[in-house]
Amino acid sequence: MSQVAAAPQTEGEAEIIAGLMERARTAMAALAAADQARVDEAVTALAWSIYKPERAEELAELAVLDTGLGNAESKIIKNQRKTFGCLRDLMRAKTVGVIEEDKAKGLVKYAKPVGVVAAIAPSTNPAATPVNKAMMALKGANAVIVAPSPAGANTTTKTVDYMRDELEKIGLPADLVQVLPQPVNKALTQTLMEAADLVVVTGSQNNVRRAYSSGTPAIGVGAGNVSVIIDSGADLKDAADKITQSKIFDNATSCSSENALIILEDVYDAALEALKDAGGYLATAEEKDKIQATLWVGGHLNRKVIAKDAAVFAAEAGLSGDADGAAFFMVEDDNPGPDKPFCDEKLSLVLTIYRASDFDDAMAQVDTIMDVCGRGHSVGIHTDDMDHARRLAEDLDTVRVLVNQAHTFGNGGSFTNGLEFTLSMGCGTWAGNSISENLNYRHFINVTHLVTEIPEDKPSEDALFGDYWAKHGK
Repeated sequence: MSQVAAAPQTEGEAEIIAGLMERARTAMAALAAADQARVDEAVTALAWSIYKPERAEELAELAVLDTGLGNAESKIIKNQRKTFGCLRDLMRAKTVGVIEEDKAKGLVKYAKPVGVVAAIAPSTNPAATPVNKAMMALKGANAVIVAPSPAGANTTTKTVDYMRDELEKIGLPADLVQVLPQPVNKALTQTLMEAADLVVVTGSQNNVRRAYSSGTPAIGVGAGNVSVIIDSGADLKDAADKITQSKIFDNATSCSSENALIILEDVYDAALEALKDAGGYLATAEEKDKIQATLWVGGHLNRKVIAKDAAVFAAEAGLSGDADGAAFFMVEDDNPGPDKPFCDEKLSLVLTIYRASDFDDAMAQVDTIMDVCGRGHSVGIHTDDMDHARRLAEDLDTVRVLVNQAHTFGNGGSFTNGLEFTLSMGCGTWAGNSISENLNYRHFINVTHLVTEIPEDKPSEDALFGDYWAKHGK
């Protein structure tokens, strides 16, 4: 059922949002007495709304048509793979009634809804992200109102219509999932954030900051700018193949796409050859200048080339010869820092290459890149030395360290790692975020603790202070 929306924009933002909120709270009542099976049925209905092959294809094509970002083939995969993985995770979780009991501590935990969720969606994933968030929200027996990016509003509205249709099919109110009426604007989105019970933002850092200042509890995500180290002991062909597939997926729209490679000196030349064999094109110094002039216009990323096909980028930048058939473009740079634009997130098929004298130098370069953009998000390493991987995890301000993986396919959850499937990656206080993990169902429930007495658990003073007294005195 299509949402009756198109509330006229002569109506004030407050009135529009008040109407959506009232319908959302009314719809939530239908889940108030639902058991886990009924909630899980609702979540499955939302998953099917986009996983259904013809819909996954339709919404992918519409997203590219609407936004001009990415490519339909990748978005079809994203619409299905992310949804399937998220459904797997959610079906394994308890979110209704008693979700945990610890008899030794006398604690029983009950899950409760957080309320009406404002879900801010990005233009890069105008279909997959709204479904991903709606599934998590309904898993907690909440309602959700989606605020689309203006660029992706047609796709997001169609996606919400399909979710509403599936909810009605199973006898639940369609208003459990709603979308802001078009034309979407900042004032309308801001009013929604202020009225909702929880705001979850994926997209621009401006939206994240606005959510955190809205007065409503908020979860935002940090900016991506992924650096990946190719270590001395890496399987270079495997690394090159994974990096290539990850980099070119959806034309590098993902915040988890590799933006920089730091390659150890002793494998530098061989690694570049492997990357060339996998489809990378190494720009000359003259071509590097052309790429820079094309990628940044007036200090901002050029929408004519971000997330566009390699052939489009090559033509716009005036690259010729072998560049015409490349899968992505490599630019050699050095001394990363705020005065080096190639150090920043590029949202395009351009990959910056740095040379490191040793592993300490590689780590230092990664840290410097994160000073420019991407601190807290994630880093990767291709290596046969787990001590090096552990050093990254121990010493860098990052939430995720991926080892020998295609970053785009692993960072937001994978069937071959233990991260939860999501399209929203929390980056900790390093990025000004309230969470340091992948967004998941636990962020969409409140927990009531039933507390009963247990036998006294009070150690002696000597047990707690004894070592300190012995060392420092009383």
